[in-house]
Amino acid sequence: MKIAIDAMGGDNAPKAQVLAAQQAVKAFSDVEITLVGDEAKIVPYLKNDTNITVLHTTEKIEDTDQPTTAVRRKKEASMVLAVREVRESRADASISAGNTGALMTAGLLHVGRIKGIDRPALSPMLPTLDGNGFLLLDVGANMDAKPEQLLQYAIIGNTYMEKVQKVTKPRIGLLNVGTEAGKGNELTKEAFPMLESAGFNFIGNVEARDLMNGVADVVVCDGFAGNLVLKTIEGTAGTLFSLLKQELTKSVKNKLAAGMLKSSFKDIKSQLSYSEYGGAGLYGLKAPVIKAHGSSDEVAIFHAIRQAREMVEHRVTVIIEREVSKLKSE
Repeated sequence: MKIAIDAMGGDNAPKAQVLAAQQAVKAFSDVEITLVGDEAKIVPYLKNDTNITVLHTTEKIEDTDQPTTAVRRKKEASMVLAVREVRESRADASISAGNTGALMTAGLLHVGRIKGIDRPALSPMLPTLDGNGFLLLDVGANMDAKPEQLLQYAIIGNTYMEKVQKVTKPRIGLLNVGTEAGKGNELTKEAFPMLESAGFNFIGNVEARDLMNGVADVVVCDGFAGNLVLKTIEGTAGTLFSLLKQELTKSVKNKLAAGMLKSSFKDIKSQLSYSEYGGAGLYGLKAPVIKAHGSSDEVAIFHAIRQAREMVEHRVTVIIEREVSKLKSE
């Protein structure tokens, strides 16, 4: 299978993308990768080009660019060309750590929506204490949502967790301010009975404070609430590690204790890191498009490649379309 990667998007481009690509083709013999970007900047990191090609362009979309305008005007930008590789069937999936809004726009314009999905959802896997993680959708692709769109998100999440994460009967939760059925705003009150009667393993409302305890495998919400949850988790994790570092370097005694516990702290940091989970899928498009975190290193990009490969291998987009079609016909 072929995966196109925007090699110029993100804080650590193109080094992270090139190193991850080399690691991926070594780990997965069935993967071919096209790195899209400035060849002069890519080649110094490319020590082995087996199953890796470079599609040269010097144009890129900046984080400060207005998404729709940038995608329409910068037609030779690395992100746009990576997505176009999918549209023109030269790649099965694409990955970028660049401008989120631009990637969504490029995906809609060049890949298109699955029939029956009103709006694609931006959906990352987030860490849980048991290490299994949960899928949160949407986290900002659509700030407002309708009840039927939350139902579509549930179909997407259920399919992804079953086919890619190999979870039997994923637990689907509706993000809310309380666990009682009557809680929430008009959106959640209307969505609740739709999810309840859809045939999923719907466990009802779930609260934000329980998410990292692994209360559900899939959590659906509108993009506004989801983005708040995502940024809160990221910010809290960062603050906790900063406080720990500050405390453990206060005195000689603390430094000695920190030295003894160093491996344990590394394990905790790894368990709470987004890097091991891959990227946020733009689910609802006709082919896998993965948004990697802007600060992704080679480990995070490698797992985004693994994620894209598994989505292609298990025909996730095809199955989502089939499940949505079933729902529409009932």
